[in-house]
Amino acid sequence: MRYPRDMHGHGPTPPNANWPGGAHVAVQFVLNYEEGGENNILHGDAASEAFLVDVVGAAPWPDKRHWNVESMYEYGARAGFWRLHRLFTEAALPVTIYGVATALMRAPTQLAAMQDAGWEIASHGYKWVEHKDMTPEVERQQIAEAIRLHTIATGERPLGWYTGRCSLNTVDLVSEAGGFAYISDTYDDDLPYWRVHQGNPQLIIPYTLSANDMRFVTASGFDNGEEYFQFLKDSFDCLYAEGQAGSPKMMSIGLHCRLVGQPGRFQGLKKFVDYIKSFDKVWVPTRLEIAQHWAKEHPYQAPEFIPSQLPKAEFVEKFGSIFEHSPWIAERAWEGELAPVNDTAIGLQFALRTQFRLATDEERLAVLRAHPDLAGKLAAAKRLTAASTEEQASAGLDALTDAEREKFTALNTSYVEKFGFPFIIAVKDNTKASILAAFEARITNSAAEEFKAACAQVERIALLRLKAILP
Repeated sequence: MRYPRDMHGHGPTPPNANWPGGAHVAVQFVLNYEEGGENNILHGDAASEAFLVDVVGAAPWPDKRHWNVESMYEYGARAGFWRLHRLFTEAALPVTIYGVATALMRAPTQLAAMQDAGWEIASHGYKWVEHKDMTPEVERQQIAEAIRLHTIATGERPLGWYTGRCSLNTVDLVSEAGGFAYISDTYDDDLPYWRVHQGNPQLIIPYTLSANDMRFVTASGFDNGEEYFQFLKDSFDCLYAEGQAGSPKMMSIGLHCRLVGQPGRFQGLKKFVDYIKSFDKVWVPTRLEIAQHWAKEHPYQAPEFIPSQLPKAEFVEKFGSIFEHSPWIAERAWEGELAPVNDTAIGLQFALRTQFRLATDEERLAVLRAHPDLAGKLAAAKRLTAASTEEQASAGLDALTDAEREKFTALNTSYVEKFGFPFIIAVKDNTKASILAAFEARITNSAAEEFKAACAQVERIALLRLKAILP
């Protein structure tokens, strides 16, 4: 069982973005250009458009044109685009266009204005339609056609991609198409990251549906421009503070000509643009510039191995001794649900310890008995596992005085007689003195108390061993 979703990501210590100029946050504006690419029977579609418009309860009209919805999209092309174009060109802020290929083919004047402004034009797919029910073959064809039409319209193939109304296959299919500096069909992080598909790394720059003007026309969204401004401001202030504290992030802002291009909504966006311009440590790039920066600062580095993707034999060979002489724990972990979250030391220890905890008391007792005495006969005879040898040496247990050895021997004997397994402690957490103190304290425990304590130490030892070989 392999669970494909990555719930770990960059983890508790994300990489330092190192944005240009030491910026505390990268603010990236996306303008979606979809007008003329939406569902319409004029475009060969089965019904009218009903998504992201100012028609309450809009629904597709099969085999009919929806005049009101069409005119709202037309507002975006005729008026909204130019209002936004003036805002960003006068503020000298770059924009990334998510351009639907068929929409760009119907927007020669707007396209010229985008290019004259030096804006990046990424692909927003072939048509602004739903992809969830497309077969991979059809979607693959549409990706290729989007690239072809985009190149005809703009003179260059797109280097960025965002479908939006995507399918489960979209990111894989775009990765397979190749040639993209980034793909943005995810919403799962505040920083870019590398995603490997069929052995090839693809940079992902997550997008947003929260700091997105689509919420003007969705439930629990923004009622007016002031609400939008406040949400953007709060988001910016949070991320800027995190950057000041040493963890710079990225803020994406999603815009639509027909939505925030409306005057009453536009004022909130303008207010936000004016607000961020009052800060020094802000980088406002295109998404392509973010991709180029990330590829330079954080190029993909292939790991030596990925635990959750190892064949069973190799997995057991690498991790079968993490729990002393108990390869069955690794075998059961491999047969269980492994995922990207288990590819770190903490994550893999969790998977292994889960199998240890699910085991019977007799099986866990066998694990305890598989551990050697501390500074005992096996150590003297050089018969410890490599991990145990290194661990005992780290606490100086390989260099005891005669008196210390006698004390350990007496304690070992008494402990095993009382509990039926050797004293176990994560020696890397301790010194020789603290080990002896713990030995003398725990030997007074009840059998149940000490079984629980010993099992906890076995789990701790496993984590320390994994931290030596995994991030």
